[in-house]
Amino acid sequence: MLQSQLFSKTSRQVSQDETTVNARLLTQAGYVDKLFAGVYSYLPLGLRVLRRIEQVVRREMDAIGGQEILMPVLHPKQIWETTGGWDSIDVLFKLTSRTDKEYALGQSEEEVVTPLVKKQLATYKDLPLAVYQIHWKYRDELRSKSGLLRGREFFMKDMYSFHITQDDFERFYEVVKRAYLKIFAQLGLTAKATEASGGSFSQKISYEFMVLTDAGEDDIFYCDSCDFCVNVEIAKVKSGDNCPKCSKGKMKQARAAEVGNVFDLGQKYTKDFGLSVLGPQNEKIYPTMGCYGIGISRLMGVIVEKCHDDKGIIWPAAAAPFLVHILNLGKAADVSARALKLTDDLTKLGVAVLYDDRAESAGVKLKDADLIGLPWRVVISSKTGDKVELKQRSVDKPELVTVTQLMNKFSVQQN
Repeated sequence: MLQSQLFSKTSRQVSQDETTVNARLLTQAGYVDKLFAGVYSYLPLGLRVLRRIEQVVRREMDAIGGQEILMPVLHPKQIWETTGGWDSIDVLFKLTSRTDKEYALGQSEEEVVTPLVKKQLATYKDLPLAVYQIHWKYRDELRSKSGLLRGREFFMKDMYSFHITQDDFERFYEVVKRAYLKIFAQLGLTAKATEASGGSFSQKISYEFMVLTDAGEDDIFYCDSCDFCVNVEIAKVKSGDNCPKCSKGKMKQARAAEVGNVFDLGQKYTKDFGLSVLGPQNEKIYPTMGCYGIGISRLMGVIVEKCHDDKGIIWPAAAAPFLVHILNLGKAADVSARALKLTDDLTKLGVAVLYDDRAESAGVKLKDADLIGLPWRVVISSKTGDKVELKQRSVDKPELVTVTQLMNKFSVQQN
């Protein structure tokens, strides 16, 4: 990709309304553009990041047996009345058509997926089942803030599972938990599975996956020696207490951002919609449901909150829109030819490259590269001779390498 042809441009200015790191840097670096509070356009770089995160999530959901579907965003009022959500969920966007029929914009999909699955099931042998989608969601937030961390429109993966027994749901929860932690680790994040109340979804205990960051909106207690973690709102411990799980560690309090969740929905929705199957003894069984969410666009914001410095974003490779940023800092024709050839050679190798071919000063290009934050920067200039300057965004010192060494390095990474 030639940076001179890139639709979005970097900016040194940002609205004073953007108080969070993710909103400021993503706007300045040309990843997003705010239409109004909580609603953003994703520009070419930003959309590539969303797709990269989506790819990681999809791969792990498929690996545990999830089957991808795509459900409507526009929901008829009747299905929300069936579950009581029409009058009880205050963030539900509602609209009326020209024929005076009422609809909701999906903020979750229990009301759609349950009757959908009902049409496909016959006996207990059809279970367990897990289906998921990656789609846009809408919430009528009174005060949308924190950039991508709390939006009125957001991109999300939500999966729903159906089980004959509670034990089987709990078995599958552990499978999903491992997959979630693997996803977050690939994206450069350490997440804690945190006990929380079920909220409007369930009266049972749910689990939220939290990443420690001052930009978060939740307070948690976590053990400094094991994986025990609990939301402050339901905690029976306080900061400094011994961990109730391992007894060795001490509980610490921290601010955190939710990047995923799991809800035990029990049989509420299957009973609401009359979804039952015949059991081994021809008895009627209402399956137990689980709901599993990951905020794709929220993850993008959290990554920036955790992975940045005073110069800009530092993308982990799995989320970066491009892996390598090539900067042509020379005016001579041979320098431009070398930079273009290296861009072509890396691209043929399967490496995603952004080539800064703009007629800008070296200082502007270097500052923009740090702001955009791709994992690797390659500088080609008259000063580098027949070598190139290679620098990882997360380290300070560059190194001079031959083109052959560079190609070998990225050939190994691609394999």
